[in-house]
Amino acid sequence: MAFDNESFEEENFAEMFAASEKKQESSRIVEGEIVEIQADENRALVGVGDKLEGIISLDELSENGELKFGIGDKIKVMITGYYNERPKISYKKVLEQQKTIEFIDAHKEDFENVIIEGTITKKNRGGYVVEADDVSFFMPRSLAAFKDSEDVVGRKIKAQVVKIDEDENSIVVSRRKLFNEERKRKKQIIDQLLEDDVVVEGTIKKITSYGMFVDVGGVDGLVHYNEISYKGPVNPSKLYKEGDSVTVKAIAYDKDKRHLSLSIKAVLPDPWAEVEDELDEGDTITVTVSNIEAYGAFVDLGNDIEGFLHISEISWDKNVKNPNDYLTVGQEIDVEVIEINPAKHKLRVSLKRLLPKPFEEFSKNFQEGDVVKGEVTSITDFGAFVKIDGVEGLLHNQDVSWDKNARCKDLLKVGEEVEVKIAKINSEDQKISLNRKALLESPVNKFAAAHKVNSVITGTIRDIKDFGVFVSLEDGVDALIRDEDLSPLAKEELEVGQTIEAAIALIDSKRDRIRLSVKKLDYIKNQAMLDEINDNESHSLGDLIKDKFK
Repeated sequence: MAFDNESFEEENFAEMFAASEKKQESSRIVEGEIVEIQADENRALVGVGDKLEGIISLDELSENGELKFGIGDKIKVMITGYYNERPKISYKKVLEQQKTIEFIDAHKEDFENVIIEGTITKKNRGGYVVEADDVSFFMPRSLAAFKDSEDVVGRKIKAQVVKIDEDENSIVVSRRKLFNEERKRKKQIIDQLLEDDVVVEGTIKKITSYGMFVDVGGVDGLVHYNEISYKGPVNPSKLYKEGDSVTVKAIAYDKDKRHLSLSIKAVLPDPWAEVEDELDEGDTITVTVSNIEAYGAFVDLGNDIEGFLHISEISWDKNVKNPNDYLTVGQEIDVEVIEINPAKHKLRVSLKRLLPKPFEEFSKNFQEGDVVKGEVTSITDFGAFVKIDGVEGLLHNQDVSWDKNARCKDLLKVGEEVEVKIAKINSEDQKISLNRKALLESPVNKFAAAHKVNSVITGTIRDIKDFGVFVSLEDGVDALIRDEDLSPLAKEELEVGQTIEAAIALIDSKRDRIRLSVKKLDYIKNQAMLDEINDNESHSLGDLIKDKFK
């Protein structure tokens, strides 16, 4: 037995163990006779010769709560010492010693290969007492691999037998050596797996959310969920169960963390090599929807490869909120390959590129000037978007109403149906302009039906600008008096809210404009006065002027 420097220490520990079990004199086994059973005190008196009686607990003489012996029965006991001249005796120690002798006889030729699994029952000055199958073993402190501060009594452990002393009936075990041997054995297995690049069978011991722990020859390795399939991350619990056998290959070992990484997919043929040879960007392929997420869907090509269909590539509709509204798991669809990178195991596909483009269909079915109905999809500060036959058009604020102060957010709601006129279709930019006010009666047209150019009208000054004055007329109609048409009034004397009289100079229904003129009104009044003079020759010019200014 090659123990080098440890041999001497183990002998000393064995001596300490033996010494700790001996008290006043060497323990010896004698045959005794049960002379009295004192059930109330849970003890029996056993005669051991020389008119000496030892005391023994009834617990040592019972099995499953029943006494195995009675008064007059002879039993072998071990005298372990004396107390007040009365011998200390034990029936249990006789049995333990017998078990120890049987163990020594069975393993003395090859004890270094024996591993025991027992419970630490006692801690003494030199180490620990470990009991397994009614046999006591001694484990020196230096071979225990425990911290001094650890409370280990009662703990179950595994240890390797390192020495047997037949004369002392003692067996020394080492937990540290078992660890070292186990570590050495695992290292040999790991080195072989990595160096020889071998494929081995393993057994799944535990399945977690991030992978599976697999036992390969007594060494546990982790198969990360990325290393199960070429599809990418998969849920291992959907494919395997604990106890299943799997074929794996070692791919890495972290010496610091002592983590062995295994792979299932490394054993399989790489389907991406086949894809690289057979697929090109732009190809159309049939796939099966395998998983749907909020940001898109994963599709199965049928050869352990998954492609990704982003939410933006599902439909030409820009407002796709949930892929589940368009796809179902297990559904077969045709898609176009838009990106393929075998080196990075990346494949992106598109569904919408195989669908008719909504704008092209719209251009075929509609033309400028058509009056259509659509649904308001969103409202912004500058207008509203209205969906017509799957295509959105823009309705600007200035085209929603004849009221120049009205905005889309004041008149429309998302989801509301609205009737509009297609004002413009821009095929180059794929934009559609809409108009709602063109379907409503123009206030200028209404005004034009009731008034004529040169008619005199009264309004209220709404605003004064550098170039003229805006006047509010009836039915919310605005008119402009340019600076050159204000004469004989002085602009600096005018105020907002002031009533003003003027003649209608222009009504432009197409451009929604009305112009007034004070200057023209003055001319009209002067012309009317002259006409009246010509029609009334009997009156003098002075009389007419007097009448005018009364």
